Amino acid sequence: MLYTVKEVSTLSGVTVKALHHYHKIGLLIPAEISDAGYRLYGKRELERLQEILFYRELDIPLDKIKELLDGSQNRRTILSEQEELLAARLDRLDTILDTLRKSMKELEGGQPMKPEEMFKGFDSDEAWKEALKEQNDYLKDAYDVDLLQDGQIHAADLNEQAAEASAFMAAMAESLTSGVKHNDERVQRLIGKHLAFLNAHGHSITPADFAAQTKFFLQDDFHLRMLEEQQTGLAYYLHAAGEQYAALA
Repeated sequence: MLYTVKEVSTLSGVTVKALHHYHKIGLLIPAEISDAGYRLYGKRELERLQEILFYRELDIPLDKIKELLDGSQNRRTILSEQEELLAARLDRLDTILDTLRKSMKELEGGQPMKPEEMFKGFDSDEAWKEALKEQNDYLKDAYDVDLLQDGQIHAADLNEQAAEASAFMAAMAESLTSGVKHNDERVQRLIGKHLAFLNAHGHSITPADFAAQTKFFLQDDFHLRMLEEQQTGLAYYLHAAGEQYAALA
């Protein structure tokens, strides 16, 4: 039995436009083209589309998927490898989900997490790429900035930097909720230690750079939401403190 592109779209949830694109790049070739010019797909094409979608769930680029599927492997081998990859991702996501739930419980007054517990699941380069995907996609669309452009992700370094950043933001949030003013010496010392850490880890950032960054967070909806979800008023408090630090530098 042959299926039209519209029927394949309905069966798979893949848009007609995407199916046309897959044909154009040689990723999914129809079994036949009718005399009227309609693309027609058989069982083998449906199987290949399923394999494509399994790989897409792993965020593998289309050109790489084509390379993988055009090899000499049979369907059983392909599905077996995809099962292993998806199972590994599931295990990692389960670990990340557990970390997230423990973080939520801590916010609700539960057991405080140890710093090393805060990053369980983010112990591989691929895990960090996945964790950064939403922010990176947003920055590429909004500002044409690609955090992953060079493809260099070092999980160990990112874990250390994430732990420091988390501790810094938690301390700033605590200062805010405790009523400590943004120009208080304790807050200014927190910023100084944070900038010293960043500069020691390959990030050249001046007090003026930091103040400009906090201003950007205020003006950008994505980053403003991230900060305000952590603590209401945190983005504004951070900016005021950053401006004060820059003024005294």
